[in-house]
Amino acid sequence: MRPKTLWLLGWLVLWLAMAGASPAQNDKPTPADGHTIHVLAPHMIDGKVMGPYHHYCKAVSTEVLECLIYESTEPNALLKQVEYFVAKSVTRPNVPLATWNKFYHDHAVEIATGRVQVLDQSPEDAKKTAEAAAQTDGIIFQLWWPDDAKAPSGEVKHPQSVGHKPRTE
Repeated sequence: MRPKTLWLLGWLVLWLAMAGASPAQNDKPTPADGHTIHVLAPHMIDGKVMGPYHHYCKAVSTEVLECLIYESTEPNALLKQVEYFVAKSVTRPNVPLATWNKFYHDHAVEIATGRVQVLDQSPEDAKKTAEAAAQTDGIIFQLWWPDDAKAPSGEVKHPQSVGHKPRTE
C-alpha cells in the first residue's frame, strides 16, 4: 500500500472507533471492560494541587485495583494517569520505606482528608467502597506531561495524594 492509502486507512479506523463502530465487532470481554467504580479526587504534582481527576476503577485481583484517570467525564477525554490501589499487606512488606514515601500514599489518610468522593453509588455503597480503599496504598503514574501539553513529553511523573504523610515504619 502507498503511504497516503495507509494514512487514510488509519484515519478511517480511528473514525470508526470514535463513532462506536468497529471493522471487526466482537462481544468478547477485554481488559478495558469493568472500570465502573467512579472516584473523584485531586492530586499533588510538583507541589501544586491539580484536578480533581475522575478515576474509573476495577478490581483486577483481591489485592489490586486499577484506575484509569481523566480530567473530565467527556467521552473523548484523554487518559492522563493510571493509579494502582495495592493491598497494604502487599506493599508494606515488599516496598522499601524510602520508595514507599516517594511514590506511594495511604488511602486511609487520603480518604480522611474529605477530598475523595465516590460517585455513581448509593451513600451506603460509597461508604463500603471507601472502607475497602482505605485498606490499600496507592501509586500514581502521570503519563501525559505537562498536563496541558499538546502531546506527552515521555516524562512520567508520580503525583501524590493531597495530604500525603510519609511513613516512619
